[in-house]
Amino acid sequence: MKKSNLDFEYGYGFSMPENNIFKTKKGISESVIRQISKIKNEPLWMKNFRLKALKEFFKKPMPVWGADLSEIDFKDIFYYIKPNKSVKSSWEDLPKEIKETYDRIGVPEAEKNFLAGVSAQYESEVVYKSIQKELTGQGVIFCDMDTAVKKYPDLVRKYFSTVVSLYDNKFASLNSSVWSGGSFVYIPKNVKVSLPLQAYFRINAKNFGQFERTLIIAEENSFCHYIEGCTAPIYTTSSLHAAVVEIILKKGSRVRYTTVQNWSKNVYNLVTKRAKVLDNAVMEWVDCNIGSKVTMKYPSCYLAGEGARGEVLSIAYSGSSQHQDAGAKMIHLAANTTSRIVSKSVSKDGGRTSYRGLVQISPGAKNSKAYVSCDALIIDEKSRSDTYPDMRIKERETDVQHEATVEKLGEEKLFYLASRGIARVEAEGLLVNGFIEPITKEIPLEYTIELNRLINLEMAGSVG
Repeated sequence: MKKSNLDFEYGYGFSMPENNIFKTKKGISESVIRQISKIKNEPLWMKNFRLKALKEFFKKPMPVWGADLSEIDFKDIFYYIKPNKSVKSSWEDLPKEIKETYDRIGVPEAEKNFLAGVSAQYESEVVYKSIQKELTGQGVIFCDMDTAVKKYPDLVRKYFSTVVSLYDNKFASLNSSVWSGGSFVYIPKNVKVSLPLQAYFRINAKNFGQFERTLIIAEENSFCHYIEGCTAPIYTTSSLHAAVVEIILKKGSRVRYTTVQNWSKNVYNLVTKRAKVLDNAVMEWVDCNIGSKVTMKYPSCYLAGEGARGEVLSIAYSGSSQHQDAGAKMIHLAANTTSRIVSKSVSKDGGRTSYRGLVQISPGAKNSKAYVSCDALIIDEKSRSDTYPDMRIKERETDVQHEATVEKLGEEKLFYLASRGIARVEAEGLLVNGFIEPITKEIPLEYTIELNRLINLEMAGSVG
């Protein structure tokens, strides 16, 4: 394939030669599912779960709302690629091309400086994992989902698919049938994990589908912060990323889940993320979407216990040929629950952003409070922003607020910065970073610096 300038400007757009030890044929079928389950040496219940989900996937129609998904060809995708024989705990033991990939992304440096544990997935499998010894001594479990199915079968079987059912939507059904990799996190009662746990997801192959499955269980009065980062090379062919994330928060626990998504612009990013929040527990989603061709993602909180709280802080940046259809869902099922959604979107060079959100106050969820704020910034005349809020209030004793703004970059602000000797492109980057600052301040400093750098590159037309 002839390289364009984009291959050099998008920092994570490089690719490595494929050197896999196993790869299914293109397309999805019962024989492919059986092959995946066999090579993983899975228990019978998981194989049957996959086959059941496959039937549901075939039955469900494609979504006709949201972004345009008509170009996805399920027959032209590789659903499982095994890049390595086993999970490693030392970078030096990884195959050369995988090690070089993660060296260039910066995983080893991040692990050394400010992480409590790291999981790195390459294609369909986690190839590296590490966790601080003191956390293991406290009973914290942080491993890939495939390992968890074998080592912690009772825990996995108890909670797997209890928050996101295989019947939930077409892409949840697809994930349930072909899932591979992802993270399993278990935080025991009263344990607070002070440093973040991080997972990196990398797509290297062409026409590939990555379908990780993440399950986080936070026992009573526990805390953890889980961060995921996503990148892929630039190809002329499309790739598919359809993950499922399930989080269970027991009484008084708190979980923060941060995503910095920077897929290349040939990736369809179609993700189902949901948390079940019990009494006085707190779930926080920090969701940053910069890359991909299409993103459809709506992190959700089911506030099922009295006093439960949920928060989604969302950033979506959409440039040329991108559609970021992102938002949140807050389902109030119990009394005295609180939710907060803050969405910031930026569209430029003909890009499109959409906020799609649902707030539901169920009967009996008395004294619930919900707040939604959607702010859109449109950089030029070619770009577009849409808002699709859905409020379903079925209880009288509630407090619900919704506010939304749409604005363009103010010429007077640009003129002021120009009068101080700041070039227009740099000034635009400063104003955009100021616009999203209420959310970026919630991200660890190292990620804020990287996010601001990416935004500045996008504003200069140098990424993707």
